Amino acid sequence: MNTDRPVLGILLMLGFCAIAPIGDAIAKVLGATIPLGELLLVRFGLQAIILVPIVIVTRRAWRMSGWLLRMILLRTVLHIAGIGSMFTALMYLPLADAVAIAFVMPFIMLILGKYFLNEEVGMPRILACAFGFFGTLLVIQPSFVDIGLPALWPLAVAVLFSFFILTTRQIAHETDPVALQAVSGVMACIFIVPAIWVGHSFGFKPLTMIAPDTFEWTLLLAIGLLGTGAHLLMTWSLRYAPAATVAPMQYLEIPIATAIGWLVFNDLPNNLAAVGICITMAAGLYIILREQITARAKAREHPNDQAVQAPV
Repeated sequence: MNTDRPVLGILLMLGFCAIAPIGDAIAKVLGATIPLGELLLVRFGLQAIILVPIVIVTRRAWRMSGWLLRMILLRTVLHIAGIGSMFTALMYLPLADAVAIAFVMPFIMLILGKYFLNEEVGMPRILACAFGFFGTLLVIQPSFVDIGLPALWPLAVAVLFSFFILTTRQIAHETDPVALQAVSGVMACIFIVPAIWVGHSFGFKPLTMIAPDTFEWTLLLAIGLLGTGAHLLMTWSLRYAPAATVAPMQYLEIPIATAIGWLVFNDLPNNLAAVGICITMAAGLYIILREQITARAKAREHPNDQAVQAPV
């Protein structure tokens, strides 16, 4: 039975694009006072607290072993590192710049698809990658001049989340999205708690713990709720519409992040960065369009094949 509801899928993805930058803005505010480890613990801890009861009540399959368990462990480590890198980037960069640089991810995914999944990548898409990466460099350049190497943190975000999505693709047909997120939240806490204990013992500032005040607790809870909600909205959007339909919507996250950065932090990209953002968005959207054309051509050649959509 065809369950596609593209309008609903697009609306869910738009919800993700609106919520995710708000969570990033809150992380930027808290990054000035709350250690990174504590931010991550609350983010993933709330994910587990919210989703584990749902998994139990709805009797979803959550027991995993062997190859699948190892892949989920790898995915969880990549998720922690990716979000940790984004939170770190936001300590140094304007919100819009950090989000825009991280959107080099589609270009990295294209290269990974070629070498890890043996996907065919033609010269037009390779040129689009080069063009998009040039745009990303324009966004990085002003920040790099001002703050140096920390301006490269969003590139780490892009690389880590590219491998995160690649790993998710490998296990998408083996797991339920909600159960996967619940198990990943528990695993993340198991990793983060000992790391904080060791870091706190040795006085490593990013892994120390402090007592937040009431306002900070409110923002911490908001990060966990928004992060979990945004991730589920993205996953559910792919249940109702093909990835090729909703993927272009993700680029709306950049102008939304720009607006939030201006309203909350009075930050706007300078002229060079603005040009770079436009180039990156154009190249990314071109790659997505090429993917749509390729997918339609394959569907016409193999009408009986069903594509598996990966929750990301």
